Amino acid sequence: MEAVLPLRRIIVLCVLLGAIVFGLLSWRDWDPSSRRQVGQPAVPVIDKQPVVFASRAFDPTAPPADMPPLASGEEAECTSDFVSNAIVGGVSRQTDATHATVTITKIKMTLQLSITIWAPAGASAHVIEHEEGHRQIAEYYYQTADKLAERIAATSMGKQVAISGADLSAESSKMLQQMAMELTEEYDKELNPGPTQLLYDAITDHSRNEVVVKDAIAAAIANNPNGATQPATNPGN
Repeated sequence: MEAVLPLRRIIVLCVLLGAIVFGLLSWRDWDPSSRRQVGQPAVPVIDKQPVVFASRAFDPTAPPADMPPLASGEEAECTSDFVSNAIVGGVSRQTDATHATVTITKIKMTLQLSITIWAPAGASAHVIEHEEGHRQIAEYYYQTADKLAERIAATSMGKQVAISGADLSAESSKMLQQMAMELTEEYDKELNPGPTQLLYDAITDHSRNEVVVKDAIAAAIANNPNGATQPATNPGN
């Protein structure tokens, strides 16, 4: 005997099925891993946070505990803290009980830069200007930090890594964490604004001479080999 559903019930079922399909499609649209079109290779996600800047005055006779020590002959300083954090994900294909191959499918790198100028209360405008020069150099390197991170991360996207062990899940997690650490280490190594900052201090004699700050910044960047990979703009302008 053939069962016949009332027309209204059939319509309701069709609507529910349609809603389920629409929900699945909507979820795919909002899932970052599925935003690319079919056939396109996966790309790393780079999240470059805005620069966080602070200016802090201090008493030279009683500097705050969280202030880094001044170098010999320095009365003020600018600290720049470049931070990178990587998260790596992959798909594992087990070949036997103790062996598998992990394909890297997701990489996200979050970049941050925190800058603090420490100057004694009543510091001269010339000293403050010098420290602002250090700040400009740090921000100059950060301009294209996302491009650098993307290039570094892209070399690992799609990479296949063989793992082995009694606990393949643990081995996979260990390998992904190790890769994330290596990505951040490579980013820190290639970014490296330190030589430019040191050259800037040498050109200005730590603010003790009358060299124009914007000229000193430009010269320090131009004469540092690492600066060749950075944008051609002059941060002192």
